[in-house]
Amino acid sequence: MVEDKGNTIIRKAYAKINLALDVIRRREDGYHEVRMIMQTIGLYDVLTFTMCKSSGITVLTDKEELPGDESNLIYKAAKLIIEKYAVQQGVRIELQKNIPMAAGMAGGSTDAAAVFHGMNELFGLGMSEDEMCALGVKIGADVPYCIQGGTALSEGIGEILTRLSDAPACYVLIAKPDIDVSTKYVYENLHADSLTDHPNVDGMKAAIEGGDLHRMAEYMENVLETVTIKAYPVIEEIKDFMKSRGALNALMSGSGPTVFGIFEKEEEARKTYDELKEAGLAKNIFVTGWAGMPTEK
Repeated sequence: MVEDKGNTIIRKAYAKINLALDVIRRREDGYHEVRMIMQTIGLYDVLTFTMCKSSGITVLTDKEELPGDESNLIYKAAKLIIEKYAVQQGVRIELQKNIPMAAGMAGGSTDAAAVFHGMNELFGLGMSEDEMCALGVKIGADVPYCIQGGTALSEGIGEILTRLSDAPACYVLIAKPDIDVSTKYVYENLHADSLTDHPNVDGMKAAIEGGDLHRMAEYMENVLETVTIKAYPVIEEIKDFMKSRGALNALMSGSGPTVFGIFEKEEEARKTYDELKEAGLAKNIFVTGWAGMPTEK
């Protein structure tokens, strides 16, 4: 979504979940080769881009714990674009942060992706989606997917993307417990070569293409749970809580700790939201759907 007000553009940056996440191997360069099915959901940050006459990058966030300096992926993406396209003007980027941080939902990557879209519009750079993705992977492995969005098969280190049909509509209950998980810690403690169970990514892909929500839910699996749940058992508690209350399935997203549950009925998702809140198992809880669908809300 883009709102254009002359020298100002407002853009939504959607969170993602991993419907399936498999790690094939650890590569010689230290990266992990993955095979995942990614999905954007209706939870989003809002970025406001303003063109400035003087050069330079200013990033303002509404969270004290999130600095707007060169460590921020927003800043890194803006700097990369300005250098690549020799942009003479400056840019001011304001972030309204709604996606929980360190949550396994690509909050930083999706903000960086929004910078590519926002600055492309603001400065009339004419970047194609492929060009944005080729630059975006320099910022992070999830950035190309976040630039594209929707339902996609993600391979390589996350940069090889295949668009899929829209996943069957449903309601998604998101719950992040009051812990932060380091992606680096999870991957460093994953022994990819000794994994015996792997998600049926092709089965899920077929279920999505066939519009079969129940089969899609059956194939939900994330190999990173083998590391994160051992360290944080509350993740398993939240999964069981959701499934016992009508979720077709529940899974940890990314490296965690966020859990999402898939519901057919909105009333079941909202009732579980209330009960989960009362149980105190999670700090951040949302009911939404796929980005761009009526269930997004």
